[in-house]
Amino acid sequence: MTTIASMMSADYGVMGDILRLRTAENPDHPAIIMESGEAVTYRQFDALVDRVAAALQRDGIKPGEAVAVCALSSIPYTAVFLGGLRAGVAVAPIAPSSTPEAIAGMVADCGAKLYFLDAGVAEAQTPAPVPVRLIALDGSGAGEAFDAWLAPEGAQPTLVEIAPEAAFNIIYSSGTTGTPKGIVQSHGMRWKHVFRGDAVGYGPTAVTLLSTPLYSNTTLVVFFPTLAGGGTVILMKKFDAGRYLDLAQTHRMTHTMLVPVQYRRLMERPDFDSYDLSTTHLKFCTSAPFAAHLKADVLKRWPGGLVEYFGMTEGGGTCILMAHEHPDKLHTVGRPAPGHDIRLIDEEGVQVGPGVVGEIVGRSAGMMNGYHGQPGKTAEATWISPEGERFIRTGDVGRFDEDGFLTLMDRKKDMIISGGFNIYPSDLEAEIVRHEAVAEAAVVGVPSDAWGETPVAFVALKAGTSATAEEIRTFVNGRVGKTQRIAEVHLVDALPRSHIGKVLKRELRDSWQAQSKL
Repeated sequence: MTTIASMMSADYGVMGDILRLRTAENPDHPAIIMESGEAVTYRQFDALVDRVAAALQRDGIKPGEAVAVCALSSIPYTAVFLGGLRAGVAVAPIAPSSTPEAIAGMVADCGAKLYFLDAGVAEAQTPAPVPVRLIALDGSGAGEAFDAWLAPEGAQPTLVEIAPEAAFNIIYSSGTTGTPKGIVQSHGMRWKHVFRGDAVGYGPTAVTLLSTPLYSNTTLVVFFPTLAGGGTVILMKKFDAGRYLDLAQTHRMTHTMLVPVQYRRLMERPDFDSYDLSTTHLKFCTSAPFAAHLKADVLKRWPGGLVEYFGMTEGGGTCILMAHEHPDKLHTVGRPAPGHDIRLIDEEGVQVGPGVVGEIVGRSAGMMNGYHGQPGKTAEATWISPEGERFIRTGDVGRFDEDGFLTLMDRKKDMIISGGFNIYPSDLEAEIVRHEAVAEAAVVGVPSDAWGETPVAFVALKAGTSATAEEIRTFVNGRVGKTQRIAEVHLVDALPRSHIGKVLKRELRDSWQAQSKL
């Protein structure tokens, strides 16, 4: 007989099976609680997942085929995800913030047989209807009602054998630099995330608060391990700093995943220290650069450990910084995770050593199968080592120190070449935020007749402060080398960001170009 202990220690398992075992162990324990208070126990959730899986099989959707979901977080959303997995169906979660045309393209690209959505998405995508069967998760007029579509209560799906290489989900890249690419992640890759959950405390007493969306790998790397561990997930539809702190205190949160801009907004609240966050065990961060001074503030004022992950949705290699254990390494993203091979290569694809800047490539058991239907793009993202092993190219530039900690410099495409010198925007951004009036900054390279490219900064000020663009430019240029000097500073209300907090530098370049033509 399979037990939880044996499954959680196995090299491979599937989420549908571990969910059923957790249900048998503690059926009345809360599995998912929405911000609104709506909740399901493991017994209720497992039964709902069965009904979804049975409905998919009833509709003739075969293992290996796909369904798409585009909606805000909800209990039906999570049931569709887990139900799809139980039926061996790949799930393609899509960001509602995408354009109608992009959504239609992604639904078509993954070959979805069903498309689950909510009223908000339906209203936004009117210009580009999706020609597949629509199911409304919220019971709205966006499609067939979810409750009516479900298989009857008590329905049991046919058991499906799921191989490690089978597609678990297809997550689409943000598309901020072109057409979104479908990143196919396997059941074997996802199991590696679950497998390491015990080491970070994802047990039955875990309470994980998530405000990032379910269509983001940022969320899924903690969502699935929490359920696999038998814990409780608290879901917010959208992030609000005050509401987040209320929920963390009320539910006695133990784990959370936040992106850097969310940490900043929380720490800036005047009432942050009045909340009781003493039950926090671990806080996680990923997806965007996390400033060393902000990490230090989180460590000082927020109980529990702080863990930063550096990696890609595509997988490959991951670096982990246990910030609470290495307070002298907060400027880094940590060391390669156990079993992960992280290397740096130069422009010719030749590996470079410690202290030398290079593009980061990684290899591990958790790697994507490839980009869905795009073998050429998959090949572009691949580096083959001298030993003949496959690595994923990150497009990020970094440097290892003598202790094996990786300092992340920038995206390779964001590096500025000015007068033949390489300029890393992150170096300049770190100096800009030292100004007492600056809340955040982003530096991009723009065309220059004299130098080829020159750095331009976009700066948002802290509330209640003031400074002119020229004051900030003078401040920074007095602190950096001659070749790094900033040509212009533009004050903005806020930096444009993706749904997971990444600064959209292409939008800043486009903004500069538009202004320069005026």
